[in-house]
Amino acid sequence: MKITNIVIIFIISLSFLISCWFWPRMPENMVSHWNVLGEPDGYLPKHIALFLMPFISIGLVLLFLAIPKIDPLRENIEKFRKYYDVFILLLIIFLFYIHLLSVLYILGWKSNMSRCIPPAVGLFFYYLGSLLSKAKRNWFIGIRTPWTLSSEKVWEHTHQRGAKLFKISGILALAGIFFSSQAIYFVIVPVIFVSAYVVVFSYFDYQREISAKEN
Repeated sequence: MKITNIVIIFIISLSFLISCWFWPRMPENMVSHWNVLGEPDGYLPKHIALFLMPFISIGLVLLFLAIPKIDPLRENIEKFRKYYDVFILLLIIFLFYIHLLSVLYILGWKSNMSRCIPPAVGLFFYYLGSLLSKAKRNWFIGIRTPWTLSSEKVWEHTHQRGAKLFKISGILALAGIFFSSQAIYFVIVPVIFVSAYVVVFSYFDYQREISAKEN
């Protein structure tokens, strides 16, 4: 078994253990959501709130492990599989981090969630950029537009451009820790911009390729 899979199993198991251990100390309704100012504004029954992240983690792991087996271009995924496996691991660590923050908040550690989340999101986005720079054409992972899926060159161009932009988005998200009341915007705005940009970029890059072939 891969070391990343062993670590993932350990982290998810630890999530369940934490939920079970602190079950008696949790209120019947737990905070499950915070607004942009880091103030609680959503609640869930504890039997849902305490086990939501662990079960979501299991579901995502099963999904991501199935993708390389069902993708028609699975051989391409194997070319960047080690980066893909680390991506899964970081995603599970991120969910565990959110789960732990939620439990600690109820236990009395009134952390400012608007400052705690951006660093984790920033690091995750930065690694996503690294993954994109290595990703080969497939049907599930990466910037999948009709134009990237239709051309190997457009896929490569778009992913190299997108990789740099997602890394920049990660750095901007990290900067959000210095502006707690606006931190969420340091996360959302760059990602929306980058997502829209790479779609448009892939379209025009494909058109350039078609024009070059016709000429």
